[in-house]
Amino acid sequence: MSSLKMKEAALIYLDRSGGLQKFIDDCKYYNDSKQSYAVYRFNILINPSDIVELDAELGNHILHEPLKAAQVFQSVCFTAVKTLSLIGQLQTETQINIVLKLTHLPPLRSYSLDLCEFPLDYASQRFYMMQGIVIAMTTVTKYTQGARFLCSDEACPLSKGFQYIRVHVPGATESATVRNDFLCNLCSSSLQEDRKFRVLGDKQIVEIITAKALHAFRGYSNNQPCRFQSLTIFLRDESVSKMNIGNEYKIIGIPSCVKTSQTAVCIEANSIISCNPKVPSGISDNFKYLLSLTSSSCWKFTAILANIFASQIVPPGTYNLLKLCLLMSLVQTTDRNKELKNCLDILIITSDTLLVDRLLNFSINLVPRGIRHPVSTEIFPTLSRNKYGTGAVSIQAGSALLAKGGICFMGDLASHKKDKLEQLQSVVESRSITVYIPGKKFGDDVNQQMTFPVQCSFWSFVDMDSSSRKNMQKTNTLIGQMDCSLIPANLLEAFGLLISCNESSPCYPLLSTVQHTLKKATDPEGQLYVASKKFTTEDFEKLLAFAKNLNVEFSLEAERMIHGYYLASRRIRTDSISGSKLSASALKYLVSLAESHARLNLRNKVLKEDALIAALLFETSLTLKYGATVFCVAPNAVFPFELYNEEYLEQRDIYLTQCQQQLQQFIATYGPGTTLFTSDE
Repeated sequence: MSSLKMKEAALIYLDRSGGLQKFIDDCKYYNDSKQSYAVYRFNILINPSDIVELDAELGNHILHEPLKAAQVFQSVCFTAVKTLSLIGQLQTETQINIVLKLTHLPPLRSYSLDLCEFPLDYASQRFYMMQGIVIAMTTVTKYTQGARFLCSDEACPLSKGFQYIRVHVPGATESATVRNDFLCNLCSSSLQEDRKFRVLGDKQIVEIITAKALHAFRGYSNNQPCRFQSLTIFLRDESVSKMNIGNEYKIIGIPSCVKTSQTAVCIEANSIISCNPKVPSGISDNFKYLLSLTSSSCWKFTAILANIFASQIVPPGTYNLLKLCLLMSLVQTTDRNKELKNCLDILIITSDTLLVDRLLNFSINLVPRGIRHPVSTEIFPTLSRNKYGTGAVSIQAGSALLAKGGICFMGDLASHKKDKLEQLQSVVESRSITVYIPGKKFGDDVNQQMTFPVQCSFWSFVDMDSSSRKNMQKTNTLIGQMDCSLIPANLLEAFGLLISCNESSPCYPLLSTVQHTLKKATDPEGQLYVASKKFTTEDFEKLLAFAKNLNVEFSLEAERMIHGYYLASRRIRTDSISGSKLSASALKYLVSLAESHARLNLRNKVLKEDALIAALLFETSLTLKYGATVFCVAPNAVFPFELYNEEYLEQRDIYLTQCQQQLQQFIATYGPGTTLFTSDE
């Protein structure tokens, strides 16, 4: 009676949810094909909340005994097929393969599988929800959905028909579905597979890690012992290719134990849900107050942010230009599984690599996907053999794909080999990486290739002293040009921003830095400045999280200024021998700089003042690479004065206003519409 009641409830649910009509449509497809199948596969969408409300016993069956629940729906569907004559070729109930697809699970702890907890429950054969980031995936291979077996004794009644049907169930291996030692229940003769009725499906294996594990890739230790392990997910049929390396997903699935060279826990995926974290509601009260105080200027708020940022690492007022660029790069990141359109790569030339390293390492910890690339590992995807013996190739993510939507900090550029730097240059220019899979090496007849988008910003630095030791200093013939002989020329051009941090410059006073270092050595946890107390690391995290989710659009003035500067700069940096010195991605970097400055100001519109900062930063970078031109920008143009008080902020605003007038004059003289341009240009 209990079974009959559940079947009635299942039929009512199918009718109310629209599942019955979908089932009938699927049956029509099979019936119209006129082909006889060993197995007819149907997906049924299940909303646990609705079905528990309709019938608690059936709902409990689905959540805790999904294989038995599938048999209930199998019986209902078989009855429907026979009653309504939906599939003429169908003979037995076992030919119907029902897959229950859950929309969600109850938001209770008992339905959650935390990848950090041990031991994992893989024996209960019920649904769990887990969440993780994809770090590896295989190519797509085939598996057996179902197969027909016949008794080998022709005199046996079971040597015909569809009495012996084997169907894949969650957690089962290929040998559990198809092998040669099955026996007939009637005469004990061996069973033989009727191969022409074998039904194949697609299979893919991915590995995920919990987002908490990313702390191990951030280059610092909070003295907390940590252990993490990847979890294997089996994707089948319509779930194949729905997960991308670097993205974070919620997965509903059934755990099982698979024996390879080692016993491993894996998950048979049932449903995949893309993770999009909630957008922060606002910023701290101290930042709100600071924003209101500086509302009369488009430049003061970001100047103060840069001035006080990372006061745990460097004293306020030092490395302001670098800190502003880091903040602007950070607000161009994203926490969502969407395309990161405007990255902001930064390459720093410095004589104090230790301090810059600490500053960059501190900064990447302010965003969820800040990854410090260990030199001993691979930065881009690599190939390995799949440990589950499926014949598929496993593609491991590497640091760049793991940092999707965030920052990949590479450390000292000189620590990487030449071939890796060449690969980096190609990736920075194309924003993609192609992995070639040689067929012979991995047991396949056909060579394959897969292309992955690389959606992160790259940070790195070069030791100025190392450059002078290893190479003779060049005699610079152009004003403002730096000796970048240690950096491959093509890679130098590919990086959007080149920043010089020279200790001998007045922008980086040595005394305050030395005092800061000594105080930190004696009191590592102490807050040395008022700014550190008023604007904490958590405040900056909230600010960045809010700013990067702002949707910004360009004002007409800002758009004209960006395009005008780009065309004028391209014009004066072009010669007949080497062509234009501006890379094809220069305009994208200018747009990204202007957008990020507007976001950092917590504005939805990019103004001409943002375009000015973008032009000054980009021109400073171009000057370091190629020397100064007609639009001559001072190395400290963005921060011409030390920001001690309001008076210095006002002086900076006046100076930047003068720079804006110079930029407009430069565009008017060399930009579009001037006599220097031909009609084609």
